[in-house]
Parts: sequence; structure tokens; C-alpha cells
Amino acid sequence: MTAARSPGPLLLGVRHHGPGSARAVRAALDAARPQAVLIEGPPEGDALLPLAADEQMRPPVALLAHAVDDPGRAAFWPLAAFSPEWVAIRWGLAHGVPVRFIDLPAAHSLAMVEEGDLGGRTDGRPEQDDEPPPAPVDPIRVLAETAGYDDPERWWEDVVEHRTPGAPGAAAGDPLAAFAALGEAMTALREVYGDGGHPRDAVREAYMRGRIRAARKEFGGAFAVVCGAWHVPALEARTTQTADRALLKGLPKVKAEMTWVPWTHQRLARHSGYGAGIDSPGWYEHLFASPDRPVARWMTKVAGLLRDEDRFVSSAHVIEAVRLADTLAAMRGRPLAGLSETTDAVRAVMCEGSDVPLALVRDRLVVGVTLGEVPDTAPAVPLQRDLNRRQRTLRLKPEAAERELDLDLRKETDAARSRLLHRLRLLGIGWGEPAAGRGSTGTFRESWRLRWEPELYVRVAEAGVWGTTVLSAATARAESDALAATSLAEVTALAERCLLAGLPEALPVVMRILADRAALDADVGHLADALPALARTLRYGDVRATDTAALGEVAAGLAERICVGLPPACTGLDTDGAAALRHQVDGVHTAIGLLAGAVPENADGLRERWRTVLRRLAVRDTVAGVIRGRAARLLLDDGHLAQDEAARLMGLALSPGTPPADAAAWIEGFVGGAAGGGMLLVHDERLLALVDSWLTGVPADTFTDVLPLLRRTFSAYEAGVRRTLGELVRRGPAAGTDPAAGAAPGREATAPGFGPVLDAERADAVVPVLRLLLGSGPVRSSPPDLGAGTTARTPEHHERGLGATG
Repeated sequence: MTAARSPGPLLLGVRHHGPGSARAVRAALDAARPQAVLIEGPPEGDALLPLAADEQMRPPVALLAHAVDDPGRAAFWPLAAFSPEWVAIRWGLAHGVPVRFIDLPAAHSLAMVEEGDLGGRTDGRPEQDDEPPPAPVDPIRVLAETAGYDDPERWWEDVVEHRTPGAPGAAAGDPLAAFAALGEAMTALREVYGDGGHPRDAVREAYMRGRIRAARKEFGGAFAVVCGAWHVPALEARTTQTADRALLKGLPKVKAEMTWVPWTHQRLARHSGYGAGIDSPGWYEHLFASPDRPVARWMTKVAGLLRDEDRFVSSAHVIEAVRLADTLAAMRGRPLAGLSETTDAVRAVMCEGSDVPLALVRDRLVVGVTLGEVPDTAPAVPLQRDLNRRQRTLRLKPEAAERELDLDLRKETDAARSRLLHRLRLLGIGWGEPAAGRGSTGTFRESWRLRWEPELYVRVAEAGVWGTTVLSAATARAESDALAATSLAEVTALAERCLLAGLPEALPVVMRILADRAALDADVGHLADALPALARTLRYGDVRATDTAALGEVAAGLAERICVGLPPACTGLDTDGAAALRHQVDGVHTAIGLLAGAVPENADGLRERWRTVLRRLAVRDTVAGVIRGRAARLLLDDGHLAQDEAARLMGLALSPGTPPADAAAWIEGFVGGAAGGGMLLVHDERLLALVDSWLTGVPADTFTDVLPLLRRTFSAYEAGVRRTLGELVRRGPAAGTDPAAGAAPGREATAPGFGPVLDAERADAVVPVLRLLLGSGPVRSSPPDLGAGTTARTPEHHERGLGATG
């Protein structure tokens, strides 16, 4: 921070987003009382400065500049409550003195980003294509390393944060001394490193010198300049007006607009704009706002947070943590406990040495979750204005609290709301996320989970590259994504999103690319991945009044090609490939069912061809077991495979000649991973007996190989289904039942564990026990006869399907 006294202006070199610099700036301005305040920032923001005094304006906020013709070309200048620039703005507005930005206009900086260079004017050196650009210099890191510190943040805290005027515990002194000391250090660094790897700084500094000359004519020397300390030596340098104009001559320019947008501490912790990227914005805000005892106040905040998370933290913990932090600071030779000492103390005292609750402290307090606010009167980017209009028209007010929204797409307003939310999702603006519906699962209902966060204003600004209205932006984004898609499945998914979002202009482009990709892609797996999205899309035609004829033709063509190419693709697969293709078979099966309803003219033929494919897969030995089992199950569920035939196929798959791993894979395909797989075994005694018999016959040396696969299969069942299966296996099938043939001759097949008719004698034996429980009569002393049909089970009798009850 540098201070130059009269007759020149007061140059206050600062660290962006530094609370120590902010306090020092406030103290220097109070002492000097300048007639004007000039601040490093884009001059287009001058008209927005009065909004900084608005009661609704709460930092962190940011100036957002974007090119009018290309809103996606944007730049941000974030400001926090502890930013020196923000303090200078508020001081000037409060004291009624002019406040102006003096940095290079955004109109030039945005255009220079477009061109990517400055025509070699910035450093005066000849360009060399083979010379890599030097890495930018971090002046704070260089000074810290020079002073023997390995952590630049810790050095900054020790030298600036804990010593500047107004800092808790700092001695009173000359409010300009710190600026002079840091200015001398920056002058030495500029002599060694030049522009420090920032070639554009020469142009920016030339423009700032020009604005300072103009202010000198208007105010004399009675004004202050608040800028990054790195620029102070260049602003003090004696240069001619002619030389500065030469640097600025011919700069590219675009028409730019600027506004205020909310910002967050999380974004301040990233490297963007104004040299942001500070690691601990929440900690810095605490230091700036704490009038005294910052460590004690910080520990109180930490204790409150941990208590809210149901962790036991008492006042004694707070006292001990403060003592430990102060002791660590003394042992480390620091003037005051900093973030590292407070973190170590919190970990040891309040977190019992665990980093898990400490991560919560970092996220919530060290970085912070503060969200800024901007007045309603602030200008908005074109896309934001269009979004605001649509929100008002659809009575869809943004709210910070999360809420559920159920839409009936048969109603015009709800359908428009759905299209808006889908368009925003396509643009990457996550205001709403689809949620599982609580009512009908039909295509005319949608459920959303809405939550508006200030960061979404930034998302809207970022999405401005695609257009100035939500419709035009979503259309342009969809067309761009279709051209950039690398797989057929991506294009089909995009077609579905276009239909949901109601993008009639984008859909033909997407469909053309889809048809081209589908015609050239011969990979059955890619086709199988693409078909489900197309089939889902066809369902929306009626409720959304959209013509889906072209989609139907493409989907039917994909289905035909899948039917031809799927059987050969299912042979020679490894375990992972078979598992992936099994899921693709499921998706194609569902998709063809939807296609048959959406394209009725081809319904019967398409269904029959798919059934033929499934039959071929179910009986072909060269097909992977998991796919054979899945094909058989799909045919059984659809009523195109008889129970006896299903039992025969299972018997063949589980025969002694089949390797145990292949048999286990068949079981997984037949009864695993699908809704109702467990219930099928519960209600079909023969299938359960086949699985039981096969499992008990697996040799001991191979049992451990198939166990993980079987556990994965049966662990997917609900707890009640697993319990029922266990009881059925313990009881065993009905007496005389042949697992391969069904019920015993002359007996009606019954539920496992139950006889064909009521056994009156065994039922009477229960009556005395009931009388005893109810207290309604005498009790027989002899134990009840359980009947002659019961076979005892022993541990040695591990064949779990052989015991029976009559």
C-alpha cells in the first residue's frame, strides 16, 4: 500500500479483498478527506455507483459487463464487504464526494479478450512464437518467501491484517505508513519482474494515468486513488501523455453493458476477477467486522455451528480453544492467532482431532455461505429481463426456500411453466430439477423441485451467449449441442429435451443430425442406447401437441436394425460387456413397447420381430448367461413363454454340465435386478426349487466364485421378499413335488408348505394352546400331536429343498 503526499494525489495501493487494506483505506480517507475518490474498475460502472448506497444492496456483489452483441462475452468485478474498493465507494457516497472508476473500459477489455492479443504494444519487446509466456508473478507470494514464510496468507496476516490501523490489537499510528511500506516493496518487485507476466497491465496503467491527469486538472492534487498495490509504481512513474496515448491507440472496442449481480463467498474463493481466489473469505469478513477479540468471537461462531449440528460443545470448549490458539500463536512467533492457529485449536478441542466436523467449519465459516443481494432497480442483462417477464407472466416467483411444484400439462399455464423450466435446464440454469411425481405416472403430469439461488443470476448471464431471450438461447444451445454431440445417444437425449422444452426451431436441426448419425452408426450398443430416449419422446406428442412423425420413422428404423444386429452382438462377451448389454436389452424391450403404442401401423410386426429376437437369445448357448436369462424372463413376463417352458430353460441352464459361473449369471438375468424378480420365486414353487437344488449342488471349490454374483442378485430384493424366500427354503417344497415337472401326480399344486386340503386333526391340536392363551378353558397336559406329515430338518441335511410338510 503506497502513500504519496501532496502535491500529488493520494495513491492507496491495496490487496483486493483484503480486510487489512480495507481498514487502512478507511483510516487514510478519514485522515486525508480527499475531494474525490478514483478506484480501479471499469468506467462503465460509474452510473451504477449510486446503487451501492441502496439499503437493498448487500455485498458480496459484482459488476457484470457483457458485450451487447455477444452477451456471453462477459467479465466480473466482484466486491465483498471487506474489499478496499467497496469501502472506498461507500466512503465517497457517504461523504458526498465524486467516486469514479479509472481502469480500462470494459468495452476495450472485452474486445481484447475476443482478439486474444494486444498487437505487441504491451511490453515493447519483439514477439517470439517459440518463447512460452512467463508464468504470472504473485507479488504476495514473492514477498512472503523473501521474508521466510512458506504460506503467503500467513505472511499477509502477520504483516498487514494484524498491524494496520483499526485492526484488533494493533497500535495506533500513521494511517499512511503501511501504504508507503508496501509501495516500496512493489516498486522493487516491478524493477525485477517488469509486468510480472501480465502484459495487458501496460495498457491498463496507461489508461489509469490518463484518468489521473484529468482528475488533477479538475481537483488539483486533493483526490485519492485506490488501486492494486502492483500498479502503484506504474502510476507514479513519470511518463508523457503522448506515450500513453500511443499505447492506447487502435484498441479494439465493443459496445458493452454493465449491471450489478449478487455474488457469493464461494465464488470469491475461486480465481476470477480483481485477483480473487482468496482461500478464506468468511474468515476475512469476520476479521473486518470484528471490533475486538476476533479469536474469541470466531470460536463462539464455530461453537454455534457445531451445536446446530448436534455436537456437544460447551463454553469451556470455547475458552480452552481460545487459550490454545493464543498459545500456538505465541509459540509460532505471530502477533495474533491467525486462521491456522484457530483451525488447529478447533480441531483439537471442539472436533476431538477429527477432520470431518472441521470440513463443515471450513465450508460454512472459513469460506462461508453468504449470498449478496442487489436492488430491484439495478439493470439486468437481456436474458435476465426476458426471464423476469416470463416469471411474472406465469406467476412463477423465484424463492430461496425449496418447494415442490406439480404441473398438469393439459393446462396451458402449467404447460408453459414446464417448457420454461426445461429450457432453463438446457441452458444450465438449475432453478428447477425434475422430481418423482406423487400422483399419476402419466405423461401429462410433472413434478419439480424449485429453489432460486443468487448464483443463478450469474448462470443467466453466462447463458446470454446463446441469445437474449430464453427461447432463442435454448434453441441456439440445443443446435450447438447437437453439432457437438459425440454419440448417437447424446443426440437422441437432446431430441427428447427439445420436445420437452418446446423448441420447434431446434428440433429439425437435431432430427437431421440424428438421422445422419443413425444411418452411419453400425454399433448395436450405440443404437440400443439411443432408442429408449426416442421412444420416450414419442409419448409426448399428444399431450404437448407436437408432430412426432419424423421421430417415429427414425425410431422404427433403429428398432429394425437392433433386431437384426442384436443376436450376433450377444456372443463372445466378457462379464462387463454382458452386463452392459443386458441393461441395453431391458431398455430396448421397454422402448419397443412404447413404440408399438406410438406407431400403431407397425405395432404388430415390431412386437413379433422383437419376440423372435428374445426367443433366439433365450435358447442360444453361445449367448452370455445373463442375457439368456434376461430374455427368458422378459418373454415370461409378457406371457409369451409358458411356465413349463421357463422351468425347462432354467433346468437346462442349471444342469450339472453348466459351469457354475454361467449358471449364476443366468439366475441373475432371470430373477435379478428387475422389479418382481424375488416375487416370481416366491409364487413359483418350481423355479425356487430349481434354484435351491442347483445351489446346494454347487461344488465347494467353486461356490466362493459364484457367491458374490448371487449375493448381488438377491441383495437387490426388499427385506420382506428375502425373508419370505428364506422361510420357503427352510420349509421346502410340497411333498412329492418334482422341481422339473411341477406338482406330484394326483395332487393339486399348492403354495409351498401347505397341503391340498385342511388337516382337521392337526388343526384340533392347536385348540388347547389357543385356550391357554385366551384363558377360556382347561389345558391338556400332553403335547399336541403335530401329525405324521412333518419331516425333521438337521444341519447335516443341507439340501434345503428336500424337507416337506403334508
